[in-house]
Amino acid sequence: MKLFITLFIALFAAGSVALAQSPTPSPASSPQAGTSVTDQNQNSSLPAATKPVASASPQDYVRPDAAARRKRFINSTIGPVALGRMVFNAGISTWSNSPEEWGTHWEGFGRRFASNVGKNVIRQTTSFGLDEALKYDSYFYRSKDKSIGARLKNSVISPVTARNKNGKRVLGIPRITAAYTSSIIAAEAWYPDRYNWKDGLVSGSSSLAFNVAFNLFREFIWKK
Repeated sequence: MKLFITLFIALFAAGSVALAQSPTPSPASSPQAGTSVTDQNQNSSLPAATKPVASASPQDYVRPDAAARRKRFINSTIGPVALGRMVFNAGISTWSNSPEEWGTHWEGFGRRFASNVGKNVIRQTTSFGLDEALKYDSYFYRSKDKSIGARLKNSVISPVTARNKNGKRVLGIPRITAAYTSSIIAAEAWYPDRYNWKDGLVSGSSSLAFNVAFNLFREFIWKK
């Protein structure tokens, strides 16, 4: 367990350093006036240097600047949507009494919610730190091709892929590592004693599968 806790501290430190040292964009680096793209979390149009183009391809991809990356990190960690997902997951786990040692009452719900918060902080910090170190972009972009097949494919492969600085899809090392790291640490550090790293691997895989379902929701239903 000490190994996983040490890993978490190192990853958390890396993410914090990357967050603190990310350069602030200067006016000289901004795109020409009139160039704009749409962010998934807002309906307003902002400069391309600040907001990535939805469903970006290597030809039209613009890597978001440091300010936009920091904002995404904060929103994915403690933003309204992130908190809503954690509350929902805690409610489902309480209803199904998993893990059963925590019970089905408000105390059990509170422990599950706190557990979800802890796992999400580890996950987002790990993903952000590795994205910054590798110059990757693990953000989900809707498919520009609106055919059903293309949107299904985009939803399925996004959890295990990322974009490099040129916009090309690559193996999503940050998201995959973050999913398994957060789940293994939780299983070893604060879950009941019968849980171990093997359960963390199962939980990490389930988390990636849940991301596919959430991506489908964003592709076909939720347009923000």
